[in-house]
Amino acid sequence: MREKKAIGICLAGALTARVGDETAGPALLLAGFALAGSTAEASALLAGISLAAALGGPVLGALLDGAARPGRPLAGALVLYAAGLTLVLVGIGRLPFAVTVATAALTGLLGPALSGGWSAQLPRVATSDRLPRANALDTMTFGAAALAGPALAGGLAETLGAPTAVVVSAALIAAAAPAAWFLPVHTGRQRTGDAPRGTRPTGDARTGTQPTGDARTGTRPTGDARAGRRGTGALHAGKGPDAEARATRTRDVGAVRVLRVRPTSALGGALVSGTRAVLGNPRLARATLTSVLSCVAQGMLTACVPLLGERVLGGAGRGAVLFSCAAISALAVNALLARFPLRLSPDALVRVGALVQAGAPALALTGRPVVLVAAFLLSGIGEGPQLTALFAVRHRESPDHLRSQIFTTGASLKITGFALGAAVAGPLATWSLPAALTAATAVALLAAGRPRAGGTP
Repeated sequence: MREKKAIGICLAGALTARVGDETAGPALLLAGFALAGSTAEASALLAGISLAAALGGPVLGALLDGAARPGRPLAGALVLYAAGLTLVLVGIGRLPFAVTVATAALTGLLGPALSGGWSAQLPRVATSDRLPRANALDTMTFGAAALAGPALAGGLAETLGAPTAVVVSAALIAAAAPAAWFLPVHTGRQRTGDAPRGTRPTGDARTGTQPTGDARTGTRPTGDARAGRRGTGALHAGKGPDAEARATRTRDVGAVRVLRVRPTSALGGALVSGTRAVLGNPRLARATLTSVLSCVAQGMLTACVPLLGERVLGGAGRGAVLFSCAAISALAVNALLARFPLRLSPDALVRVGALVQAGAPALALTGRPVVLVAAFLLSGIGEGPQLTALFAVRHRESPDHLRSQIFTTGASLKITGFALGAAVAGPLATWSLPAALTAATAVALLAAGRPRAGGTP
């Protein structure tokens, strides 16, 4: 498969799946609100489908890293996730609410497949000269999906009902499975600084470290990177010949050496190595903490949307359009920064994005329609650059053999943060909408706080 075609298939599949995912969240929230009649129950469904991602992400990442054809398990995860959404919809109002929430939680185990699962495949389909552009396009699929998904959910909910919006979201996610199925083979070699075809990987390829500097993101090496090391020793979970022998084996397929992970270590070891890779690298850990706290604030604001739509815009379904406002501004500011980049490191931009997002729930407190739209536009101005910067940090700090685990673990933590925020803010908004919005502002400001120099979060 030619590289350009492979990149196109990967991005097309990612876009389709992410549009479905961005449709599913608001659709499920509106369906729960319409069928269960309670903001608390609607936010509980959203929290249920999101919280389980903390467990599912590392395991899914290990399966993708260890598979000769990672697209196959990715395709299976997409189909199962779509089926789970359908079961959740069927259960609302027909089954005990606890059973429906449990079904949502089981479905949520596969949630990271729609975000980090796709992004982690880019270095395997794009060579070093194409990777920066592919990464930028991948980030734009999030913005495009965030624009189309909520608008689609709100439009379908207003015209055909919220349950129809859930069905359409599930269909879109399942439609991305063929693109995942035909993703190219996992070669176990890095696309940046990789060894020539047919040669045995040495040095960085065996230890999981990367070359000094970063050709993929254009950043300069600092600290440990200048010394040829990555972060802390905890990052190298497979360090040492015995550990490496237990963790991996290689086999030759033609001129390509394929890295395989033993089934016995793929699940148990992944939960340790993926989390250790994120937490053991100070730069990656700081960016992850900031993004997770930002997602907590985003979840709190999201749980308030049905009530904001009902009280300020004249209908709960109209509140979904606010998500599209955020997506529009995220796309616009990312396009602007691509042409006129800021003189900030990705690490600093992650924090700046959190600070900008803190203004959104604060503005929403006014209860005025125009200001409410402006609040969500401001939210997108913070979210878009923050996501791009976060991806740059992940690509810069990820060893190749743990890349999928780092991306899916990071996605899991963010989804879980979002779910916790929604779970807390749902009942709080029912009691007092201003209190929920104030809490969201406080959490976003906490995310923007500068970490201690030289320490992990």
